[in-house]
Amino acid sequence: MPRHKSPTRRRMHRAEVTRIERTSPSFITLTLHGPDLADFEPMGVDQSCRFFFRRDGQRELAMPTASHNGWLAQFLLMRPAVRPWVRLYTVRAFRPEACEMDIEFVLHGDHADSGPASAFTLHARPGDPVGLFPEAIGYLPTAQSQLLVGDESAVPALLSILEQSPPDLIGDAYIEVPTRRDIRPVAAPAGVTVHWLPRDDHTAVPGQLALKTVTSSWKVPPDQRIYCWVAGESGLPTGLRRYLVKEQGVPKSDVSFLGYWRHGKSSHG
Repeated sequence: MPRHKSPTRRRMHRAEVTRIERTSPSFITLTLHGPDLADFEPMGVDQSCRFFFRRDGQRELAMPTASHNGWLAQFLLMRPAVRPWVRLYTVRAFRPEACEMDIEFVLHGDHADSGPASAFTLHARPGDPVGLFPEAIGYLPTAQSQLLVGDESAVPALLSILEQSPPDLIGDAYIEVPTRRDIRPVAAPAGVTVHWLPRDDHTAVPGQLALKTVTSSWKVPPDQRIYCWVAGESGLPTGLRRYLVKEQGVPKSDVSFLGYWRHGKSSHG
């Protein structure tokens, strides 16, 4: 079974920020617009996208122009003075008729020195230029009964999956967030139980609360095939996959696990 599925067309798209919304204390949603998004190929669910934005002091957004994976070599050859920041995010919503896209960002601390993406998001203004490059989806369900687990970095993907799921989906979704004020209504199918897991502890490693909760309380339903999607800080998907496969007997082919980031390690680019 493939671990991901990529769009058939992959090229750079330019857009600009049009709206900024503080979704909750730890999340900000940027709405992006531009005619260049007219031929963006949406795949839905947890589709990721490379997000390019200017570094401090850069007046223009210089971007690679190559399609498919050729962009990376071009990006690495750019002079440091003009090379933009690039990070990987989930497309929260896409409205092709309006050439409009939402991307939701989690703030790693409510301050501008917590990383370039958080700083950009906190200071974003309408008209700011950005670049987008479509990537793959990792949610490839093999069963109607599902276990969905993620920390705050996976919240946009989890909510997108739940909102686009068929109404007969059944299972559990465990969503870890930094604080109780980050809990929000979820448009989930009636057969899915949503468990919000607020840490309320700024010193705790993200994802460990979800890992501890699921491994101590969740079991494979009897006589059911289960599909599991787990994403977030690398310790969560790797630890939970080990539990699911070795202790719950879930086949490896029925587990999609995505390490979005690693605690204590900064992203490259």
